[in-house]
Amino acid sequence: MKVDRLVSIIMILVDKERVGAQELAEMFEVSPRTIYRDIDSINLAGIPIRSTSGVGGGFEIMQNYKMDKKVFSSTDLSAILMGLSSVSNLVRGNDLVNAMAKVKSFMPADRAKDIEVKASQLHIDMSPWTGNRTIQPYLEMIQTALLKSQLLSFDYADSHGNKTSRIVEPYQLVLKGGHWYWQGYCHERKDYRLFKLTRMTNLQLLEKTFVPREYQKPQLEFNDVLTTMQVEITLRVHRSVMDQVLEYCAYENFSTDGEEYYIARFPFIENDYSYNILLSFGNRCECLEPKHIREGMRRRVQEMSELYWD
Repeated sequence: MKVDRLVSIIMILVDKERVGAQELAEMFEVSPRTIYRDIDSINLAGIPIRSTSGVGGGFEIMQNYKMDKKVFSSTDLSAILMGLSSVSNLVRGNDLVNAMAKVKSFMPADRAKDIEVKASQLHIDMSPWTGNRTIQPYLEMIQTALLKSQLLSFDYADSHGNKTSRIVEPYQLVLKGGHWYWQGYCHERKDYRLFKLTRMTNLQLLEKTFVPREYQKPQLEFNDVLTTMQVEITLRVHRSVMDQVLEYCAYENFSTDGEEYYIARFPFIENDYSYNILLSFGNRCECLEPKHIREGMRRRVQEMSELYWD
């Protein structure tokens, strides 16, 4: 992880008066050329590093520049630790553990307890209560492929269940709407694709590496498009499933209908996915209008019922 390495180099240079490129290269198991690039990045970030050649030469932070640990407030350090802790629950790895340890080294002893308390006030855990147990090992495998620019092979099922074998260059992990995806360049499709982890099987990390190409970020925002596709339908919702309906509909869209029910103005797109959402509420939710959506629900319920008649 490059950011982790840069932070480590800065901390080493703060602790030591001068360190050689070869020593740093051996320490981080990279080439001296990579270390020189890292030093350039640190300089661009505003921390002046001076290089001296010859016997006893190396890199050092210019003497007139001082890194003050107080540059981070308690709020700053709490926010950083909160973010790192949340990520560590999603993607495991020694890099994150090391990064957290380094951030904690900036904590003054008299503020350490207060910072730790604030950092623990938010906990993000996206791991499922039950379900697909391959997500975590797949995340770790993809993370390794990203770091080392290694190809990944896997079988992939599309939304209709059609399965294909893929070899892909990984470029980015994406957490969107509570689901994990990753963006990569697919050798079969000759283009970038966004893959959903739950549709993958037989994921393998190949020994073959690739030279990263110019990366195209995935399109993740569709609010404008979805707004034009949505229609508003009226639901009668029992209070026992209100919590489920609130996952898709704002509380302001609800009005009471007696003691047990609510009337909800529900945003709806006419496709199988949205119909399946309504079906998931069972007999505790009724679509009142428009008529053609209600008819679509009736037809789907009838087809489902026929599956269970001998």
